[in-house]
Amino acid sequence: MPRPLGVTSIQIMAAVRDGDAYGLDLVASTALSSGTVYPTLSRLRKAGLVESRWEDQRIADREGRPRRRYYALTPDGVEALAQGIARYRGLVASLSGGETVS
Repeated sequence: MPRPLGVTSIQIMAAVRDGDAYGLDLVASTALSSGTVYPTLSRLRKAGLVESRWEDQRIADREGRPRRRYYALTPDGVEALAQGIARYRGLVASLSGGETVS
């Protein structure tokens, strides 16, 4: 059975799910440092929970910036994220005396 996801992984995966698709976008939306986001993305890729693709160099050239690596959840990633969110909701509810958290 795979190891449960930590809060940082869940936060990054939720941002990917919500459409923040490339590294600096994820750094900005999660307020995590790039030194946290990029290694976590690498671990999530190796675990098969996210996949990545490089954009076409011509697009980056046209916009005068470096090429971006875009991330998406895999089917296993979607499932792992749902399980992680459910686990943390249960933890928060137990810590708050059984109150439900949405």
